[in-house]
Amino acid sequence: MFFVTTTLFYANIGIRKVVMGKIHEKTDIILIGAGAMSATLGSLLKELAPEWEIKVFEKLGKAGEESSNEWNNAGTGHSALCELNYTPQKPDGSVDISKAIKVNEQFQLSRQFWSYLVKSNLISNPDDFIMPIPHMSLVEGEENVTFLKKRFEALSSSPLFQGMKFSDDPEKLKEWIPLIMQDRTSNEPIAATKVDSGTDVNFGALTRMLFDHLEAKNVEVNYRHSVEDIKRTSDGMWGVKVHNIDSNVCEYHAAKFVFIGGGGGSLPLLQKTGIPESKHIGGFPVSGLFLVCNNPEVVEQHHAKVYGKAKVGAPPMSVPHLDTRYIDNKKTLLFGPFAGFSPKFLKTGSNLDLIGSVKPNNVLTMLAAGVKEMALTKYLVQQVMLSNEQRMEELREFIPSAKSEDWEVVTAGQRVQVIKDTKAGKGTLQFGTEVVSASDGSIAALLGASPGASTAVHVMLEVLQKCFPQHIKEWESKIKEMIPSYGQSLVENPELFQEILTSTSETLGLAENVSLHKSQSVS
Repeated sequence: MFFVTTTLFYANIGIRKVVMGKIHEKTDIILIGAGAMSATLGSLLKELAPEWEIKVFEKLGKAGEESSNEWNNAGTGHSALCELNYTPQKPDGSVDISKAIKVNEQFQLSRQFWSYLVKSNLISNPDDFIMPIPHMSLVEGEENVTFLKKRFEALSSSPLFQGMKFSDDPEKLKEWIPLIMQDRTSNEPIAATKVDSGTDVNFGALTRMLFDHLEAKNVEVNYRHSVEDIKRTSDGMWGVKVHNIDSNVCEYHAAKFVFIGGGGGSLPLLQKTGIPESKHIGGFPVSGLFLVCNNPEVVEQHHAKVYGKAKVGAPPMSVPHLDTRYIDNKKTLLFGPFAGFSPKFLKTGSNLDLIGSVKPNNVLTMLAAGVKEMALTKYLVQQVMLSNEQRMEELREFIPSAKSEDWEVVTAGQRVQVIKDTKAGKGTLQFGTEVVSASDGSIAALLGASPGASTAVHVMLEVLQKCFPQHIKEWESKIKEMIPSYGQSLVENPELFQEILTSTSETLGLAENVSLHKSQSVS
């Protein structure tokens, strides 16, 4: 009977389907995964097409529990103010700031959309998810100090980075980062940049707010529902097989458009769709650990996000950083991440995830990546073998006086780096966030890692443009209402940027830092 029911489902789901006595009507939109990306796309669509019916399926018991959770990411609000991997040095010694400008502009889109939601009373209490925190880069050694100064000079020429300060004076650094400078005995040159208009973003809290908003807008959110399969139906819709974990019953749904936003779990589901765009793509999982300070006196001595340089062979997501965070309205201090390896694609995933993702169409891609990324493999093995005391020694490179009893290890989220064939060669490891969509725009999946949630609005606008091109013109005025800089370059319109920075800062409760963005100095 089950086989007959399933067969009828895939053949006739365009009308309706009876499964275990339940009728499942077709719907307009299905969002898979209750993370920041689905929350953002759902919120955009509810403003642009409020009449469309949206259903969400999430394997876990509530929203924002995997990659979006506040304990599973750095919450930096990535705007390239402090991340050195966004500003590589060219062979001629100059610094390439193109990616930094791109990421910063993308983060400004997120700020504008969040501000719109607050102004429209669709979400409230922005200080529950975003707080002002200085963003800093810190380096040691003559060569690194020279690089940092060049980076500072290059970024300062852009209106997006006005207000950045540079200092190689230890006395000034003691004012900026007293905990880091305390008991420092190294004679190596040291320097830092500082931007006071940075933020800490609690993406878990934001995600939960957005899903509360969506449910108030009659979006059907189904928790503890695991998507098992996705297949094209005869009438061009997408049939989605869902396992209701509590009732242990399989349900069948159909939609005109499906978005796969399941974090690391997106790749296996994308592969099940069978679309040509899903071929020759693999994934490499990287896990992480953070050290969390449990001594309030130490926490109070530091107030910034301080990013260093990644070690040779380390992935960009493993850049060491000492972060002030606000979690559950409590100031917290985290250091990390320490990379590790797990074959799971999700923190709550299966040890068979990696091997299960290897298919005939991507096995050569995966093998090529394995050969090319020996340095990364070696680095991960070394990280896995670290003892807690060895992790503390790495922390002491930032905080010389750090005591082991003040810090504990917390497991961070899983990230799955995309592997695909590119112009750079077969099996190229990607470190960004990517959207893969069918040629007809009926289904899209989000893959990759950093900058991730920070640029969710930019990424979801990309999904709208790829998957709903026939509606973009009619939606354009509403999009510009929500995101005033839509379609414009902020770096080429400094007055517009300053206007938007001021407006969003006031709405999001960050206004005290706006004036700091306008002053630039070298100490």
